[in-house]
This record gives sequence, C-alpha cells and structure tokens, in this order.
Amino acid sequence: MIEPLPSGSVVGILGGGQLGRMLAVAASRLGYRAHIFEPGAAPAADVAHAWTRAGYDDADALRTFAASCDVVTYEFENIPAASLDLLAGAAPFHPNRRALEVSQDRLTEKDFLAGLGLAVAPYAAIEGPGDLEAALAETGVPAILKTRRFGYDGKGQARVTAREEAEAALATLEGAPAIAEGFVTFSKEISVIAARGLDGSVAAYDPGENVHVDGILSTTTVPAAIPAALRTDAVLLASRILTALDYVGVMGVELFVTRTGLVVNEIAPRVHNSGHWTQAGCAVDQFEQHVRAITGWPLGDGTRHADVVMENLIGADVARAPALAAERGVQVHLYGKAETRPGRKMGHVNRVTGPAR
Repeated sequence: MIEPLPSGSVVGILGGGQLGRMLAVAASRLGYRAHIFEPGAAPAADVAHAWTRAGYDDADALRTFAASCDVVTYEFENIPAASLDLLAGAAPFHPNRRALEVSQDRLTEKDFLAGLGLAVAPYAAIEGPGDLEAALAETGVPAILKTRRFGYDGKGQARVTAREEAEAALATLEGAPAIAEGFVTFSKEISVIAARGLDGSVAAYDPGENVHVDGILSTTTVPAAIPAALRTDAVLLASRILTALDYVGVMGVELFVTRTGLVVNEIAPRVHNSGHWTQAGCAVDQFEQHVRAITGWPLGDGTRHADVVMENLIGADVARAPALAAERGVQVHLYGKAETRPGRKMGHVNRVTGPAR
C-alpha cells in the first residue's frame, strides 16, 4: 500500500492550457494545490494556487518551481530535454522521462511500438530531400509526411497523393527532420484512455470512437461501435504500452480499426482530448485518475455509467455554448481563453445519451 501525498501538497503542472486547467480542478477535489508553470497565456492559472510565468529554458525559475512542488507532471509533451533533466532531479516527476522521449519524436515512437510487436503504419525516416524517394518506396503512395517533433492537431503534416507532389510537400515542413507514413485503410479510429499507478496497477476506460475534421478531433462517442472482443484487445494493448514504459499517470492511445485488427496511430503521455467524455460518463474522470496516479491514491476502476458524445467547441463554435447548455443531459466545459481563433479549442460539451450499454 502506497501512502498518498497528504492534503495540501502541491501538484506542479508544466503547461497552462485547458488540460492543465482541468487537472488543477481535479487536484483541488483531492485536497491538493496546483502550481502552473507556463511562459504564455495560462487559462489553468485562473483555477490554480500559483503560477510561475517563465520560459522553459529559465533554469532558476524551474528550480524554484520544482522546490515548491511535491510532485510534477505535465499537460503537453514538447518540454526541452535540459528542462526535464533539471526537474527530474529536483522533484518526483510523472510520467517519466522515457515516456516523453518516446512520444516527442514520431520516429522513436514508431520504433518503440513496433519493437513491442504492435502493428503500426508503414514508416520511414526522412533526414532530407535525398531520403524522400526511398522513404516513399517503403511506405507507398499515398502517404503523409510529418515532422518528427512538435506537430499536433494536423500541424506539421503534408499529404502526398502522387509521387510528383512529394518534393513540394516536403518543402512545406521547412527542413525539419521528418517521417513518411503510409496510409492505413481503416473503418474507425478509436482511442483508449488508460492509467498506471505508482504501485503498478492499471485501469482503463472503454474505447471511444473519434471523428476528426481538418486534422482536429471533432467528436468522441462512447461506446465505440466495435465488437466486445476488440474493446478488450484495445485495453490490453494500452496496458502493454504503459507497462513497457514503467509509466505513471494517464495516457491516450489512438488506434485504427482495420480488417486485420488494431493498428496503433500514436500515443500521448498525458490526459487526452478524446478522454473528456469521462467527465460525464464515469465516477472518476481522466483528470482525477491522473492526479490519483501521480500522488499515490488508488486508481478508480474506470467503469462507465453512461453513454456519452463529447463534442469539441472549436473557434466560433463556442458561441453555441449557451444554447447547448439548455439541452437536457449536456455538460458544458469552457476553457476561459480570451481570444477566439479558427481552429482553436475553446471548450467542449459532453452529451449524455443514455445509461451505459
């Protein structure tokens, strides 16, 4: 039995966006105080105990931040390696450095997943234009070119539908180290949100079925319309990844459903957009689950009591929030962002569609 951190302890969160905001709220429900580290605008700071506004390369600020925290976690992956080294030596840090190293680089991630014997899309590294022809010979065309680092919500990507488009597509990535991925024919995209505790216990939520529009998640529907056996396979696959990384915290695992089984698209070593439905569908949502995991609490079992559709409010969609709030069974979550921009996640709604099936 691991003794949880005592009430009043400080949970440090790297990143001040909406995920950090919801983590801070979850931490408060367990009696913890949240300290946000974010160099820019920080919606999470509105609901936190403290905010350090400094760059991720500010070693003094990072040391002071770590000294004030009883445990440190993060809401996004792109934290500089030097900052990780400093933080990991100054306070308990979860999820661990290995998980970040794997997820920060798409090539490293693909190699890791393939090394576990998991199915992934055909892929090949591209260090420069001279690698392009060989890479596409490996993946086939159509393919998608992606920067190895710093891409999200469809950014840092370029499609290649014919070989004569390849050089121009690569040029849009502006010389960044890249990877080519072959297309996967799939019937659905699903994701599993799973957690592993300090004691090695694992708990997973039911897979959700995702729909993307313009590279950004639009909706997640639970339960996913897949056979029960495939749901079990997806959960076991996620558990395998967590254990291989000696992971502590919540992870999102995105999967393609194909004729031959499940193909891993990518992993995210943090709470995940496609897990927001847990706020309306489970007694313990993904944010509380993450806080439980990193502070030594027992994990919630993830049992679902309701069917839910999560819808992101992107850009001007946020204006629909009051009308949506008038609908029966709708739960509104707005992120407190001051500026509305096209493609920017401004909030989400969870619509309960009935008791769990």
